[in-house]
Amino acid sequence: MRTVGVEEELLLVDPRSGEPRALSAAVLAVAAKENAGRPHAFTKELQEQQLEFATHPQTGMKELAAEIERCRAEAARHAAGAGAAVAALATSPLPAGPALTEGRRYRWIREQFGLTALEQLTSGCHVHVSVESDEEGVAVLDRIRPWLSVLLALSANSPFWQGHDSGYSSYRSRVWGRWPSSGPADTFGSAHRYHQQVRELLSTGVLHDEGMIYYDARLSRNYPTVEVRAADVCLDASTTVLLATLSRGLVDTAARQWRDGEPPARHGIGLLRAAAWRAARSGLDDELIHPLTMRPAPADRVVYALLGHIEKALDENGDLAHARQGIADLLTHGTGAHVQRRLLRRTGSLREVVAACVRRTLEGAVTG
Repeated sequence: MRTVGVEEELLLVDPRSGEPRALSAAVLAVAAKENAGRPHAFTKELQEQQLEFATHPQTGMKELAAEIERCRAEAARHAAGAGAAVAALATSPLPAGPALTEGRRYRWIREQFGLTALEQLTSGCHVHVSVESDEEGVAVLDRIRPWLSVLLALSANSPFWQGHDSGYSSYRSRVWGRWPSSGPADTFGSAHRYHQQVRELLSTGVLHDEGMIYYDARLSRNYPTVEVRAADVCLDASTTVLLATLSRGLVDTAARQWRDGEPPARHGIGLLRAAAWRAARSGLDDELIHPLTMRPAPADRVVYALLGHIEKALDENGDLAHARQGIADLLTHGTGAHVQRRLLRRTGSLREVVAACVRRTLEGAVTG
């Protein structure tokens, strides 16, 4: 069974006002002190108002859920020690100014990209799924491309931007799309061609390093994994576990298609960008672009098409019941974006939205 690991980027906020606070260095110092110099799960991100953690690779979703719960709880504890709280929000509902993290790499990014870098207070969820080789990994990348917009729709958790409703369910993905290397990639055909294209991008001098290959899915630089990067950070840990479950199912299914000689769909990047835009705009509240037909269809039909596409792999991994329940829950109760808007309608206050999301970040994961 393939292992799965998750990286989550969390927002650091003031416990009273709900505004983002540039305290990542202080939070990391608390974490280092508490762990007495031993390695821990937390690291800095582009903005000082963010904190990132990474789980260990897991084969069981219950174990992954438990680790996500533990890391979120530890993040909250470390943040409290520095006078902050953590919220699993992909953008800040309240206005925020730039506070880029110090360091040579981040200074270069700020100088090169200007306002694009300054506005990147966005938090994503990255799922790592193990692969046997780069060749298998690239075959997977070529075959999961049409389905990544569905993962974005399921994770949508960023309706607000600078104190206003953006009109999108995932505005994070629209801001993130300003990077020159972000978004869907074309089919590669082989690991050699993948690495060649990465080298060609780096040779332009536009990107600082390979870490700035921001494709919606890529080969990891550091691990033998495919890294699925399309999603917002999820408000509920249970949605993160669902994303991991579906991502592993997609990787298993794509690898099987490759071994069976089934070619990838040849949807062009323009179509994939349109599908991603639709997912970002609608979340699960309207139509999505169906990955097989590339035509609009009701969101629930598209989500269940994803479930059908990977059903065999989910069943073999013992994940089918959990995936069905997780999808049913999301379709019934709504994405993080839907929850945030509902909270604003009820309270009339973005500050109260953030406070409720701080609490909800720690409510745990449902594993079924």
